Amino acid sequence: MTFPISLALPVRYPGPPPAAADVVVIGGGVIGVMTSLYLAEAGQKVILCEKGRVAGEQSSRNWGWVRQQGRDPAELPIMVEAMRLWQGLSQRLGDGLGFRQTGVMYLANADRDLEGYERWLPHARENGVDSRMLARCEVEAMLGTSSRWKGAMYTPSDARAEPWVAVPMLAALAVEAGVRIVENCAVRGLDVAAGRVVGVVTEAGRIACDRAVVCAGAWSRLFLGAHGVAIPQLSVLSSVAATEPMPEIYPGAAADDDFAFRRRADGGYSLAPGSGHDFFIGRDAFASFGAYLPVLKKDYRSTAFRLAAPAGFPDAWGTKRQWGDGVSPFEAMRILNPAPNMTLIRRMQDAFARAFPALGRPKLKTVWAGMIDTMPDVVPIVDHAPLAGLTIATGMSGHGFGIGPGMGRVVADLVMGRAPGHDLSRFRLARFRDGSKIAPGPAL
Repeated sequence: MTFPISLALPVRYPGPPPAAADVVVIGGGVIGVMTSLYLAEAGQKVILCEKGRVAGEQSSRNWGWVRQQGRDPAELPIMVEAMRLWQGLSQRLGDGLGFRQTGVMYLANADRDLEGYERWLPHARENGVDSRMLARCEVEAMLGTSSRWKGAMYTPSDARAEPWVAVPMLAALAVEAGVRIVENCAVRGLDVAAGRVVGVVTEAGRIACDRAVVCAGAWSRLFLGAHGVAIPQLSVLSSVAATEPMPEIYPGAAADDDFAFRRRADGGYSLAPGSGHDFFIGRDAFASFGAYLPVLKKDYRSTAFRLAAPAGFPDAWGTKRQWGDGVSPFEAMRILNPAPNMTLIRRMQDAFARAFPALGRPKLKTVWAGMIDTMPDVVPIVDHAPLAGLTIATGMSGHGFGIGPGMGRVVADLVMGRAPGHDLSRFRLARFRDGSKIAPGPAL
C-alpha cells in the first residue's frame, strides 16, 4: 500500500502564491498549520508554503498519540493547553478527526521504569494532569493478559487521533479562517535587507512579507544554515505499521521498550518498535556529535546507526548546503519517504505476540517510516532567530502531533509580539551557544 499522503495525491492547494502577506509560514506540518490558523484568526494575512503536500512527512507518519504523560516539564503546560484545544477542535470538526480521550499507558518492564515514572508524577500533579501508577494486577485486568510487566503509569485523559486525516482537516480549517496554502511551492530562501526579513523567495516567485516562520521539520537545519543560522538539529528514522482489523485489547495507547500500540478508528492498531529507531550518519551528525553525547549515553542501545542517508535526504552527504537562487534541495525531495526498518518491525510483531498470545502475531496492512526532527535535549527550538522578522519552531523531537494546537497558538503569539502565556526559556535558541548545560528531559 502506498502511504496515504504522497505525490500521487492531487494538489489540493495550487499556486501561484500571492505577491505579499503579513506572515509566510514555511512548512505544512501540524506546527505550521496550527500557527497559520491562529495567526489568521488574529487578523493576519498568512501564506503557508509547502514544498510537497500538507502533512506529507512526520505530521502524518507519527503514532497518533495526543499525550500529556511523560512530557518535559517545560512542555507540559503547553500540552495541557493543547488538550483543551483538541477538545474544542473535535467539537468543531466532528468524529472524522479521530480524537478520543481513551488514555495512555506506559508499561514497566523493570523496576527502574517504575522509578522513572514515579519521579515524573509530581509534574503531572503540578499541572492538574490525572496521571497515576497502576499495579501489575491492574495492568493485567485492563489489557486482558498476564505478562512480565511490573506495573504502569496511566493517564486516563490522554488521547489519540488519526494523523493523516487530522492534519489535512486542520489545514482545511485554516483555509476557512483565511490562510492561503500553496502546495508544491518550496521556499528557496529568505529575502533579507538591512538585517531583517523583507520577503521569501519561492520556486514560484517572491512573496513580500516582514515576518516568516520556519516550521520545516527535518529540513529546518538545512534551510536555516543557508542563512547563517546554525541549529544542532538532527533527524532519526522511526518505523510504524498498521494492522488489519483485530479484537480490541485496549481502546487507547500503550508502550514498553519492545513495542507501542494505539487503537485506530478502522478497527486495527498502529504498532511501532517501542524505543527502537535508526540514525543516518552525515556531515551534520559529525558537526553536532558533542552536543548529542548526553542523549547518546542515555539511549544508544535503542539506536541503529547507518553510515549514510539516501540521496536527497537533509543530511545526505551529497545534499547541497548552499544553492543561491537555483533549484533547492526542497524541490528535489518533495516528500521525505524513508523505507521502514523491517527487522525492527518483525521484532515488534514477535514481541506483541509474546505479550498477547491469544491474539498471536499481528497481520500488517501497511508499513511506513518517518524522519523525526530532534534536538540534543529532546525539546524544540521555539524562539525568534537572530534575524529580525524570523521565528523558528522546529525540533519537536517526536512530540509535535499531540502538542501541535498548543504550540501553534504559542508560536502565533510569538510572531505577533504578544506574550505567549508560557515560559519558553527552555526552548530558546541561545541555549546552544551561551554555555548552558544541555540536559535531556525525561523523554518518557
